Amino acid sequence: MMKRILTKKKQKVLLAMSGGVDSSVAALLLKKKGYDVYGAFMKNWSDTKNKITGRCAWRDERDHAIKIASKLGIPLTTLDFEKEYKKLVVDEMFKKYKKGITPNPDVDCNEKIKFPLLIKAAKKMGVDYIATGHYARIKKRKEKYELHRAKDESKDQSYFLYRQTQEDLKYTLFPIGNFTKKKIRKIAKKNNFQNYNKKGTVGICFIGKINLKEFLSKKIKPKRGNILDPDGNKIGTHDGIYYYTIGQRLGPRYGFEIKRQDPKTKRMVRWYVAKKDKKKNMIIAAPEDHPLLFRKKIILKEFHLIDLDKNKFLKEISSKPKSVLTRIRQVGELLDSKISKEKGKIILTLKEGIKGISEGQAAVIYAKTKCLGGGVISE
Repeated sequence: MMKRILTKKKQKVLLAMSGGVDSSVAALLLKKKGYDVYGAFMKNWSDTKNKITGRCAWRDERDHAIKIASKLGIPLTTLDFEKEYKKLVVDEMFKKYKKGITPNPDVDCNEKIKFPLLIKAAKKMGVDYIATGHYARIKKRKEKYELHRAKDESKDQSYFLYRQTQEDLKYTLFPIGNFTKKKIRKIAKKNNFQNYNKKGTVGICFIGKINLKEFLSKKIKPKRGNILDPDGNKIGTHDGIYYYTIGQRLGPRYGFEIKRQDPKTKRMVRWYVAKKDKKKNMIIAAPEDHPLLFRKKIILKEFHLIDLDKNKFLKEISSKPKSVLTRIRQVGELLDSKISKEKGKIILTLKEGIKGISEGQAAVIYAKTKCLGGGVISE
């Protein structure tokens, strides 16, 4: 995608600058390619504070972005999308958790906030493209734009981008998609960027790393219920199914009261959340390696394809399942699977069953390095 550069007119790019090393090096690379770069810091969340100073965390991040922008001689503007972010991402996240669903706010953030609002801002400014520091690649074939995994598989972010549209990709550049993280840090250090060794962001998009249970309890009140073993015997209690996700380990350390002895073997084992019964406010748990923890078939809803004709694709898989690679978590293993349409439902069948498949999470499908799209995991 970085080949979409200079005609006779110098092309303009609005780059999302977070204050991190990835977007900082992206700015440098764009400048070297000859683009007229404008920086944009997105203020989407002001509730997270610096634990030492008590200052809003976004201000610290913007300080980093300001220093890099100044060093590179590019203007930096602050775009305030906090109202939209709270409504379209955070409020929706609370609603889904309250229903016992485990959503993926990072996917929602990219689909509803980052790309559409950044593109809207760019058009208003008369800018040709937007750019971000995502580890992903865009390739144009004929008149279609394809999304591909990054060169650095350990940092690939195509999983979070599977809901991008042709309109999104048409206006987007991913400058660091062909680089490894190690190389990006090396470039940053060579150019004396103060954030060359800054830790990458973790946790929820723009919110950061949080204690999810504490975060959810602000809006969702505890509701005690029973934990049953696979045979229906009560083995403990929980304080709300919405605080926990499929595949999560049980025990006092994780906020559960539970007898951890396997009733059959009488030995102490690790137990995990296998199922959640929302109507009965009940968790079904299973000891490690129990068949109940594994799942091979996944039903997808809200199915989306990036560059393929959806109707044609669904017609094809209705008559014959198609082999694809599936990822159910970021940089998780690429799983051999088949996608089909049966009785009106889109079904992913994994070659081997795996643990930790949760309703509400994303299942993303690939053909080699190309991200085809994906959907939301249903019960």
